[in-house]
Amino acid sequence: MNSKVEQPRSASAGDFVKYALAVLLVAAGVFAYLWFEQWPGALRALAVLGGLVAGTVVFLSSHKGGQVLEFLSESRFELRKVVWPTRQEATRTTWVVILAVIILSLLLAGFDVVIQAAVKWLLGR
Repeated sequence: MNSKVEQPRSASAGDFVKYALAVLLVAAGVFAYLWFEQWPGALRALAVLGGLVAGTVVFLSSHKGGQVLEFLSESRFELRKVVWPTRQEATRTTWVVILAVIILSLLLAGFDVVIQAAVKWLLGR
């Protein structure tokens, strides 16, 4: 984990402009998709993709975008430390979970039958 201690910085006016521009770029891509119905579907999808990419680039150039990039970088670093289970361990664990679910579902079904019978007996049916 990163041990840097930073003072929280409030968003500047430039950052707000970048946020608004990023949202507008994404909206423009969606608008192009909806407005230009006569275009081929692939070209319309590229318009949306272009809006998303342009909006992401603008957002990542803001202060909050820099924090997002730093977070993703640190997350990737932490993922390298994870000890992943072997295929055999994962398979065994999966079978244990499946067996536990089957046992619990049968147990709950048994309770349901008993309670249903008791309610029917109490109501005299």
